Amino acid sequence: MLFAAALALLFTTAASAQTVRLKANVPFSFVINRATLPAGEYSVESMDDLGIVLSIRSSNRKGTNLVVSNSCQSLNAPSHTKLVFHRYGSRYFLNQVWVEGNDLGRELPPSPREKEVAKDFSMQEVVLMAARR
Repeated sequence: MLFAAALALLFTTAASAQTVRLKANVPFSFVINRATLPAGEYSVESMDDLGIVLSIRSSNRKGTNLVVSNSCQSLNAPSHTKLVFHRYGSRYFLNQVWVEGNDLGRELPPSPREKEVAKDFSMQEVVLMAARR
């Protein structure tokens, strides 16, 4: 019985997995993990079947940043693909990735850097629309 329940949970998780493939023009520099990325056009893509690992790559740079994300859910599926940033003063931190029509998104846990900056500034949410690829 326990095995059947675990198997059902595994299939439910796999069925709700989301493939992320988008492009966005980010007009400000932003932080992911320990890296500060300059303003520019970025592609975001899931690297595994469950969408846990995300690749964030600038169109004019050869380097790729990999981040581990958590699943998050919204009561209403977004009508646009979007990136959500946390802003503290003049610093931006990528927080969530949403694909239009899907009530499941990806959320990046706050980095130690974001936690440190959050002590001195109040947080504002900044939403950028993105294009699906």
